[in-house]
Amino acid sequence: METGKKSHIIVVSNEKGGTGKSTLSMHLAIKLMYENYNVAVMDLDGRQGTLSKYIASRRAFCKKNNINLPIPLHYEFEPLDDKSNAREVKSVIEELSSKVDALVIDTPGHKNYLFDIAHLYPHTLVTPIGDSLIDLSVIADIDSDTGEILRASNYAEYIWEVKKQLAAKGLPYLNWVVCGNRISNLRSHNKDVVFEKLENIAKLYGFRFVNGLRDRVIYKELFLNGLTVLDLNQPGLLSRMSMSQLAAKIEVNDLAEFIFAQNG
Repeated sequence: METGKKSHIIVVSNEKGGTGKSTLSMHLAIKLMYENYNVAVMDLDGRQGTLSKYIASRRAFCKKNNINLPIPLHYEFEPLDDKSNAREVKSVIEELSSKVDALVIDTPGHKNYLFDIAHLYPHTLVTPIGDSLIDLSVIADIDSDTGEILRASNYAEYIWEVKKQLAAKGLPYLNWVVCGNRISNLRSHNKDVVFEKLENIAKLYGFRFVNGLRDRVIYKELFLNGLTVLDLNQPGLLSRMSMSQLAAKIEVNDLAEFIFAQNG
């Protein structure tokens, strides 16, 4: 990932809940911090607050165990009925853009004005998606009888408009990455079909597709203490990682490298 005077803004976005946006946001932020980038995170899904809980648990774990682990700057916003915090959210994003190397924004699992604000700024957009046809429908409308892709979904059309707005501002071409997330460890025809379709429409829809993180118990266990798989071999934690934990660390590193690659 390259940064200049302005921070690199990464928006993690999907209009469907339960795709693991917060886990992915946290791992991307910690990955960048271990590479010596100055990172902030913003939780715009304030009512759910999963990323904020992740950060709070990490602070508590470090304090309890007297361990120093990288913790990003953290900002949390909850949607208000009168949208009175919209100006503040924009102000914080714009202020951070000149203070940190990278800003990771975790968006709500549904479209609202905070969701819209986040999409005014991304250099990189990451859309985690599960391995079912229901998840695929976030990107494309599908014929229920034949399974054929009919057209871009409302979300994909929305991202197309985002791209046009960013281009109109003279900003670089949006790096949109759709990544498989919470992928079942079991081989299934359904999963193969979903990922094949995503690969086939990637260029047409303007994103890069990659298999991402598997549905591993370790991610759920680490969440309770605010940890990531990237932390496990740090002083004061595990001295030796299991094969499963090592595999999880490798897939996080591989995914991050793919996301931040300048050319897909």
